[in-house]
Amino acid sequence: MNYRRSILKRNCELALMFPFVLAGKLAGKLFPLKTEHTAFLFFSSADIGGSIKVNADITNCIKEHKPLIIFSKKPNNNEFLSLFQAEGVRIIDLHRLIDNKWYHFINFFFRGVISSWINKQHKPVVFGGECLYFYKVIPHVKKVTRTVELCHLSTWFNFSQAFVKYIDARIFSTPQIKRDVEKQYRENKVPSLFYERLYFTDNKIDIPLLQEVINPVLQVLYVGRAAPQKRVHLIAAVAKQMQAMGKPVHFSFVGAVEKIIPPEVQEFCTLHGNINDEKLLNSIYQQSDVLLLTSSYEGLPLAIMEMMARGKVVISTAVDGIPDYITHKDNGLLITDKEEDKIIESAIAQLQLLIDNKELKKTIGLNSYTYAVAHFSGENFCKFYREILRNKNSPELQ
Repeated sequence: MNYRRSILKRNCELALMFPFVLAGKLAGKLFPLKTEHTAFLFFSSADIGGSIKVNADITNCIKEHKPLIIFSKKPNNNEFLSLFQAEGVRIIDLHRLIDNKWYHFINFFFRGVISSWINKQHKPVVFGGECLYFYKVIPHVKKVTRTVELCHLSTWFNFSQAFVKYIDARIFSTPQIKRDVEKQYRENKVPSLFYERLYFTDNKIDIPLLQEVINPVLQVLYVGRAAPQKRVHLIAAVAKQMQAMGKPVHFSFVGAVEKIIPPEVQEFCTLHGNINDEKLLNSIYQQSDVLLLTSSYEGLPLAIMEMMARGKVVISTAVDGIPDYITHKDNGLLITDKEEDKIIESAIAQLQLLIDNKELKKTIGLNSYTYAVAHFSGENFCKFYREILRNKNSPELQ
C-alpha cells in the first residue's frame, strides 16, 4: 500500500470509529485518572525479548517523572514485568479489554478513554515502543502532545506510514532501519518535512570488565525467541551435523525453543528455556565462546551486544543492520549465503575456523569488545531519550 492509499484508509477508519471514540472520551472525563503523568508509554507486553528490555531501559531513564505504561497485547510469559515495576511507574494492562477481535468496538472506545486522559495533561508526551496501539491512539490526542516512537524492525512500516504526520520523532535502533524508512519515504513521495523527524541511536547494555574464559570445547550459544524469522531449526541442523562429525563443540539454547529442536538433538545440547534471572543469563554469556544466529531478518539483537561486550565471537547471517556492526573476520563472522542448506554449511565452516585457529578467535573477541565499549556503553542513552521525550514547550522532562 502506498502513502496516499494508507492515508485514505486511515481517514475512513477514523470516520467509522468516531462514535465509539467520542463515547470513550466522554467516559474518560467522567472517570479520570487519579494520578498525574507527564509521559504515557505504550508497550505491547512484558514478555522476554530484546526490544522489551529496551522499553524497560527507557522507562527507567525517565522513572522519576512517573510515567504511565499501557500494555496492549496478551502476553506469552510476562517474565520481564519486574523490569518495569520501578518506583513512581504506574502500569495499566488493558489487553483483556482491547486485544479481542470479537468485541473490537471496545478497542475503539478505549482509544477515546486514553486520549482523554492524555489530553487532560498540560504538555504530555506519548511514546510507543513497537506497539500498534500507539498508532491507534495518537490521532486522537491534542496537538501540543509530543509523540515519539521506537522501531527495531521494518515489519510495520507499511502500516505506520499512515500515521507519520502524527509522530514528532521516529527513532531507529540501527542505521539500516533508518535507511529503509528513508527509502520508503522517497518511493512513496512522503513530504520532505517528515525526513527531519527521523533519528538513529544505539541501544545500551552494561559493559563488564573483560575476562578470558578457556573452554575445552567450543561453547556455542543461541539466545532468542522461537519466531520463524530466527530459523532456530538451522542452528539445530548445524549442531546435529557437527555432533555426527565428532567436532569439539557444544550448543546451548536460551529461549522457549524446545519445540523446534528435534529430540535427538536435545540429547547432546543444553536447553535453558526462558531466563529472567539477569545474573544467570550473564553467567551463560560469560561462559560461552560464540553466539550463532541464522535469522532471515534482524534489527540488532541485544544478544549480539551482550556477547560483544564480553569479548565473544558473533557468527550471524549478514541481514539488514547486522553488517553495520559486524565486519567479517574483524569483530565477528558473517554468513552471506541465502539458501538454508548453504547457511548450514557456512556456519559449520565458520565454527571449524574458530576451532582450528584459536588466535583468530581471540583477536576477533578483543575487537568485538573494543567495538562494544565504543558504541554500547550507554553513557548517552538516557541523555538522548530524556531529551527526545521532552516536550519542548514544557520543562517536566529535563
